Amino acid sequence: MKSGKILVAQGGGPTAVINQSLVGVALEARRFGEVRRVYGARHGVRGIVDEDFVDLTQETSHNLEQVANTPASALGSTRDKPDLKYCQEIFAVLRAHEIEHFFYIGGNDSADTVRIVSEEAARAGYPLRSIHIPKTIDNDLVGNDHTPGFPSAARFVAQAFAGANLDNAALPGVYLAVVMGRHAGFLTAASALGKKFPDDGPHLIYLPERTFVLERFLADVKATYERHGRCVIAVSEGIHDESGEPIAAKLAKDLERDAHGNVQLSGSGALADLLCEEIKTKLKIKRVRGDTFGYVQRSFIGCVSDVDQREAREVGEKAVQYAMWGQRDGSVSIKRTGFYSVDYELAPLDAVAGRTRTMEDAFISASGTDVTDAFRLYLRPLLGSGMPDAFRLRTHPVAKVLRRG
Repeated sequence: MKSGKILVAQGGGPTAVINQSLVGVALEARRFGEVRRVYGARHGVRGIVDEDFVDLTQETSHNLEQVANTPASALGSTRDKPDLKYCQEIFAVLRAHEIEHFFYIGGNDSADTVRIVSEEAARAGYPLRSIHIPKTIDNDLVGNDHTPGFPSAARFVAQAFAGANLDNAALPGVYLAVVMGRHAGFLTAASALGKKFPDDGPHLIYLPERTFVLERFLADVKATYERHGRCVIAVSEGIHDESGEPIAAKLAKDLERDAHGNVQLSGSGALADLLCEEIKTKLKIKRVRGDTFGYVQRSFIGCVSDVDQREAREVGEKAVQYAMWGQRDGSVSIKRTGFYSVDYELAPLDAVAGRTRTMEDAFISASGTDVTDAFRLYLRPLLGSGMPDAFRLRTHPVAKVLRRG
């Protein structure tokens, strides 16, 4: 006898719109008469193995809509990266609770978890539909034009650099900010969308898709500073040397590592500090300032793309539709159609799981320190409506009296 139970969980880094996907699942599932209960696992897969569930069926539609418009992960998240044994525990819990449909909102590691759980269910002959719902600010899921969460984070980065550029123009010097992105530079590249005038910053953009050479970096900064009298720089946290070693690890002696053994890049301001120190000491520029956007760019309230909100809701809705009407597991993927509209497909889990997309060469300038118009055209519609604009005073100089000639 069918149980009519579904389970949804959120994994990985929170975003400004991940709750839209959660609510998309919960509300769309209510439209199907065979669904009796919609459960949510608290703190992702960790909540599943701990059987830490909440009954979303009892939530009012109004409150769900309020939650949908709230950034970060309402159910809580986890950085656990399940192996086969962990996934077998997940499946055992799903089976014990008679879950018929499993939805996991997350990035490529989350897709891999869904893949393994799906294979375990098939091996056991258990009728489980497993659907991965895309989410990541890194925009690094293969098979997707873009990923929910990225447009809102990109909107924040573009606006933050637009503001930093105005500040730097008022009080000239060198300003450098480090943006999230270990392997993919999409988010750092979004800084270019904050430019309006030809001499606006960021003047230099450094991405993990290109090898970072410190001497070349310093030469770029020197040339830009001499040309404009100032320099604004966007740097991806994942920049690395020709051997693949992160520059942060190369310049710093002591850096933390995360649960997967990766150098901890996002929670530290070390890279910005180290690069600023190199500029000060090697180029003898006095006014040098550095920032690390860190976690603030992921779930910044009040800086959300309406396009991102809509699509994050729709991938949740489509996941339920694919689960209820389809005969296979998979990962919901976003496909761009027309100048700007999208369609949704269900991609095989093994086509997405554990794979990383990086920025296409067509998006990166020949210099390696800027983006192309192709990238600007790609990103602009994702940022949504109501992007703020900046203006300048027109220059009408008044003739000098005391200091003439």
